[in-house]
Formats: sequence, structure tokens, C-alpha cells
Amino acid sequence: MSPTRTTLGSYIHDRRVEREIGLRELARRLEITASYLSDIENDRRVPAETVLRSFSKELDLSFDELTGLAGRLDQQTERYLRRQPTAAVLFRRLRERGFGEADIGKLIEKVERHERRARTKP
Repeated sequence: MSPTRTTLGSYIHDRRVEREIGLRELARRLEITASYLSDIENDRRVPAETVLRSFSKELDLSFDELTGLAGRLDQQTERYLRRQPTAAVLFRRLRERGFGEADIGKLIEKVERHERRARTKP
């Protein structure tokens, strides 16, 4: 399942239904209230990072995709951006130049290829 062109709430809802887990059951597993889960699935609330991590584990979803759909940065990324101001410049330039999902996806692929090459070098 891909989060392309969807909201965080519908992504979580669709995965829950796909896994045949009732709303109350998932709420119980995540140790949150059913009304809070309903609010998340209906895009009335954006969950905290800890809840996003729980969704990721319980529903086998990518934490990166969930935080992206939530419009949030995890705490480690926020700290990184404060320590590396040039990274914030990069994000600003991506926005200014109108980079879309496909463009950013290609950049991520390049970074991952670079990481793989760096690991294989002696």
C-alpha cells in the first residue's frame, strides 16, 4: 500500500480495515481511546510521534511515510536540522523550486544509492 495522494487518517484506516482489525481493537492494542483513533482516521487530529511509532509497528507501516503524511518531523530530525542549518536551506530550496513528490523521491533514491556504494567500498 502506498500513501500517494491520501491523508494520514485514510492511510491508517485503510490498513486497519485491510488487516481486519476493528477500531476499538486497534485502539486497545495502541493503548489509546477509540474516540482518539476515530479522530485520527477522520483527520481531525494529528497523533504524537509515539503514537505514529505505535501505528507503524502494529500495522506494519513505514514510520517515515506516517510522519510525512502527518506533516511532522521526528525528534531526531528536528535536532539534526538545528545542528545542521544547511539542511534547512536544502528544504527551503526544494520548496522554492517547486520540487514535487516524484522529484524528491528521485533525490531519496540517489542518497540511498550513495549510501550503498559507500558501504561496499573497502
